[in-house]
Amino acid sequence: MTGITYKRQFRTPSSETYILVRDGRSFGRLDLHFGGSEVCGTLVLDQVLADKDLVELIEQIDEDLVLSADTARDDLQLTVFKGEEILFYTDDLQQDEVDSD
Repeated sequence: MTGITYKRQFRTPSSETYILVRDGRSFGRLDLHFGGSEVCGTLVLDQVLADKDLVELIEQIDEDLVLSADTARDDLQLTVFKGEEILFYTDDLQQDEVDSD
């Protein structure tokens, strides 16, 4: 898949979370967790992709984000889901509602 950019949401010493963007629009979320020699992840897409496109996307994620990390990788384990965001929660939003009452 071409034209994909990754917007990092956060990073810890052993994990990262990205929003996947194409044509200026978010189309998925990726969580990666770096272990000893394995990288495990969860990819949630807003839409179903054809098998060929999905494999191409996973290969691109592997090349762009996993292989380029400073962690040795013997295996990439990625679980892919199709879903939709129904809510984004943060304590700041909760506090804003309390302050406006």
